[in-house]
Amino acid sequence: MSSYDRFAAYYDALTDDVQYARRAAYLRDLLSRFGVRDGLVLDLACGTGSMTIEMAGHGYDMIGVDASAGMLSVAQQKATDAGCNILFLCQRMQQLDLYGTVRGTICTLDSLNHLTDEADLRETVRRVSLFTEPGGVFVFDVNTPYKHRAVLANNSFVRESDDVFCVWQSEISGSDTVRITLDFFERDEDKDVYYRSTEQFCERSYDLQLLREVLETYGFEVSGVFDEFAPTEPAADAQRIVIAAIKGDYHG
Repeated sequence: MSSYDRFAAYYDALTDDVQYARRAAYLRDLLSRFGVRDGLVLDLACGTGSMTIEMAGHGYDMIGVDASAGMLSVAQQKATDAGCNILFLCQRMQQLDLYGTVRGTICTLDSLNHLTDEADLRETVRRVSLFTEPGGVFVFDVNTPYKHRAVLANNSFVRESDDVFCVWQSEISGSDTVRITLDFFERDEDKDVYYRSTEQFCERSYDLQLLREVLETYGFEVSGVFDEFAPTEPAADAQRIVIAAIKGDYHG
């Protein structure tokens, strides 16, 4: 079972500040800037499909891929309710296997940081390249080493909605990895009690030089490194950056 399957029930309520519409408009502008204004686009690690649906609203034919069946169940229902015809596939990022090529791929909200083994990162990029047509675009964001060391660090955070209370605890593990524990407390109003469940996962930060090298190894040329919400150079203390890369003639 994916570590996010239980989280799926709470994910949307606890991420209502993500600003999906704003992020999707920004991604649309970046894809368009590099020539992908329509056609088939992959949302890699799509979660509950909020970004996938937003991008479909911008005219792209979307495919959503995620390793969590629970997340995809929520995504499929949301797409149906929104009247969107989206293909969702249950696959790990490093096992991506599509029926053909796409014009572009997006991967958002630090999903690549969840690949804590560099070999998995490389295999994921290799597979994205394999299923991207020449001239296609790969746009993704990553949490920065600064965020892991100075913001997440060994800190705790609290999030809550009407239905669930969440305690986020981070713990530095090595120089570039953070172990994250999420404790959910869900209220049963009939019994006036709270039930606790726990999720654990790790995130690894990758420096920009390594990301460039991996992308170039598999036929991508980095065309821009941007701020999280604007096509400008990120600040030194940026917590998340966006990278746009264009696929060359790699066929490996």
